[in-house]
Amino acid sequence: MMSKSREKSFILFSLLLSVCLFLGSPKWLTLQGVTPCWSVLWLLPWALSKGRNFGLFTGLCLGLVFDSLTVSSVSQIPALTTLGYFWGVVGSKNKSIELSLNLGLLACVGTIFFGFSLWVQNCLITGIYSSAWLHSWSFHTLLSQTIITSLVAPLSTSWILLAIRRQKNSKIGHYT
Repeated sequence: MMSKSREKSFILFSLLLSVCLFLGSPKWLTLQGVTPCWSVLWLLPWALSKGRNFGLFTGLCLGLVFDSLTVSSVSQIPALTTLGYFWGVVGSKNKSIELSLNLGLLACVGTIFFGFSLWVQNCLITGIYSSAWLHSWSFHTLLSQTIITSLVAPLSTSWILLAIRRQKNSKIGHYT
C-alpha cells in the first residue's frame, strides 16, 4: 500500500517538474532559443512502462495541463494522446527499451509528430495560404526542438525508467 502512494507521489512530482521546466526552461538547455518538448519527455517513459491505456489517459491529461498554460488556438491533446497510446503499445510488447539510442529515437519521432500535429492544426484553422507557419522559422523551430529533445531524452527518460523499475523491484521483493 505504501509503494502505491510513493508511485503516485513520483508521478505527481515528475509532472510538476515537467510543468516547471516548461514555464522556465534553463537557458543552457536550449538550442538557438528553442526548448525541449517537455510534454514528450514526460510522457515517453510513463507510457512505455505503464501501457497504452495509461498512456492514452495521461496524454489527455497532460495535453489539458499544457494547453491551459499556453495561449494558442491549437491543442496538444491530439498529439499527446496518440503518442501516449503508441508508446504504451510499444512498451507493452515486453521488449525492454533501455538503450539510450532507442529512447532518443522514440523522442525524436514523437517530437516530429508533435510539432507536425501543431503545424497541421494551425494550417487548418488559419488557412494554409495565410498561415505564418509556412515560413522558414517554423521548420527551424521544429528541427531545433527535435534535436534538443532527442539529446535530452536519453538522460531524463532513463532516469524516470530506472526509478519506475526500482519501484517495481521493491514491490516484487516486498511480496515475496
